[in-house]
Amino acid sequence: MRALWWWMLGAAVVVYLVVIGTLIGAAVRAPRSREAMAARSTTRWVAAVAGSTMCVVAAVLAYTLRVVDLLRDPVTTSMTIAITGHQWWWEAVYDDADPNNRFTTANEIHVPVGQPVAIALRSADVIHSFWVPSLAGKRDLTPGHPSRLLIQADTPGVYRGQCSQFCGLQHAHMALVVVADAPERFAEWASEQRRAANAPSAADSLRARGKTVFVAARCGTCHTIDGVISLAAFGPNLTHLASRATIAAATLTNTPEHLAAWVRDPQSAKRGATMPPNPLNAADLEALVAYLGALK
Repeated sequence: MRALWWWMLGAAVVVYLVVIGTLIGAAVRAPRSREAMAARSTTRWVAAVAGSTMCVVAAVLAYTLRVVDLLRDPVTTSMTIAITGHQWWWEAVYDDADPNNRFTTANEIHVPVGQPVAIALRSADVIHSFWVPSLAGKRDLTPGHPSRLLIQADTPGVYRGQCSQFCGLQHAHMALVVVADAPERFAEWASEQRRAANAPSAADSLRARGKTVFVAARCGTCHTIDGVISLAAFGPNLTHLASRATIAAATLTNTPEHLAAWVRDPQSAKRGATMPPNPLNAADLEALVAYLGALK
């Protein structure tokens, strides 16, 4: 694709130079009778310019068809991440032939450096658009029409993605973080993600109370925590929430203060979000945040 872009840029430059050269040539030529120039010179110039332009366009078209044909060839990938766009967050399921190795996360994905990763895209509601500018072009997520995209990070780092199709009130706050890890670090991260949520120890009464609050407040109606409450998929999976750098689709950094504010009143940070406010008392909120903050 990069080579195609350079070809198209080169073709545009050639066409531009031909047109400008023609205009300059017409301007500096000594005028004869306007009738004669209209009958002979103008016709030749137009034919020459049109012929040159068609040759350039034909060459670019031929090369474009070649690139498109190459893109149809299957690329061997060792990993597929199924990403679903919701209003307004991203669900990510790491697929695997062995069901025991599958896991789900949200709004932050990790990929191994130097390896192509297949991204299977779908929408759960309206049209979204997956776009990580430093890794790949845009790809729309149209309801009922799954699509596929390949990404590859060649340098370790954190790459920000964004929904680039207006999808409702909080479209601007529907971001995605892609973390490119060295293959060994990625393997460690994936292994951690496959584990069930950390259970509070008997001595940790605050976290134990927080787990009780999570269940009693019916947070599991929307959110799954593996090993605690399963099958809820209306909201992001929280099994390893504390391992993520941000919350609310990269709207807030993942700190205890932001997490407490988000749980108490999501609308204050992301008006229109489908998560309702939670009028917990101070002690219950502190316990819940302590429990969620330990889910690594």
